[in-house]
Amino acid sequence: MNFEEYAGKPLLAGRGIDVPKGGLAKTPAEAAEIAARIGPAVVKAQVPTGKRGKAGGIKLAATPDEARIHAKTIIGMEIGEHKVEKVLVEEQMPIERELYAAVLNDPLSKSPLVMFSTEGGMDIEEVAATAPDKLHRQPVDIRRGFSHADAKTLVQGLGLGAAEDKVADALAKLYSVYAAFDAELLEINPLIVTGDGRVVALDCKFVMDDSGIVRRPDIARAGTPEKLTGLEASAKAAGLKYIDLEGNVGVLANGAGLTMTTMDVIRHHGGRPANFLEIGGESYTQAKPALELLLSNPNIKSLVINFCGAFARTDVMTQGVIEAIVALKPKLPIFFSVHGTGDEEAIRLLKDRLGVTPLATMDDAIKAAVEAAR
Repeated sequence: MNFEEYAGKPLLAGRGIDVPKGGLAKTPAEAAEIAARIGPAVVKAQVPTGKRGKAGGIKLAATPDEARIHAKTIIGMEIGEHKVEKVLVEEQMPIERELYAAVLNDPLSKSPLVMFSTEGGMDIEEVAATAPDKLHRQPVDIRRGFSHADAKTLVQGLGLGAAEDKVADALAKLYSVYAAFDAELLEINPLIVTGDGRVVALDCKFVMDDSGIVRRPDIARAGTPEKLTGLEASAKAAGLKYIDLEGNVGVLANGAGLTMTTMDVIRHHGGRPANFLEIGGESYTQAKPALELLLSNPNIKSLVINFCGAFARTDVMTQGVIEAIVALKPKLPIFFSVHGTGDEEAIRLLKDRLGVTPLATMDDAIKAAVEAAR
């Protein structure tokens, strides 16, 4: 779950990270009132996406009237397919340096990763590509955590001068927020050093692991649910785990791991998966709505149905799919891979009911589907 800047910053402030004074406004009049209270302000669109400044969603206001005018312009804008419904009005800060700080889940080290750069304010992807030596990384052993001393080691020798200790303090506190609130990503860009020596989080991007939502409903209430496509919304209503992708090879499998593997093998053979859709051991009852969903996607030109049974029996799963195919009569080519518990019965069902023989391996089925989609 994504959190807009206004919802992420209080989490930082609660752990002692300095943030600008300001307030949330849903109308131009409210923006003017906040600016009158805090002085020269920044009016910032609140949407769960980046590049707001490039889209015209961040404006400086010297007076309350300018804040009102900017808010009127920004509220109602479309940024990254999100309509702006509110703005964050914050005090302007005397910026001396812009830094970058983040903690994220790192699949390579299989641990949290603290990242820091003296090149704040830029797209971090650009920094990583053009000046990788300026992006410093520190994997974290979750049994130890990330202390002030660890942060000092990370930032030493980077020319931070008198701000070094305060920057290290902010990094250690940032990790504590990450750990406390089930974050997948917690990013400050820029983390600034002001002319009077403060270290302030000028922005905040916070993404919570969806598994943490049930543990922290108090925090999750302020989050912005991911924007769903029409098919994703239909799938959610039907209780299906579905994600739209941009390819043309449809995927239906049991279990998230097998579904991801199927997608990877499609790409390996030069194809493009059209979706993520796994129906697990409930495929006997979910096969029809799942197949209806896939058939309603006009981009899908072929379909891989990949079942691998351990505790769940493949013949029971296959029976559900057969009933769905008989009822819906799909016209696109379908390729089966069935292995594991009950596979002999499943293969016999497919031959008897549909006149179809599953391919010998998952690889064979996927290669055939990729070729058919072309």
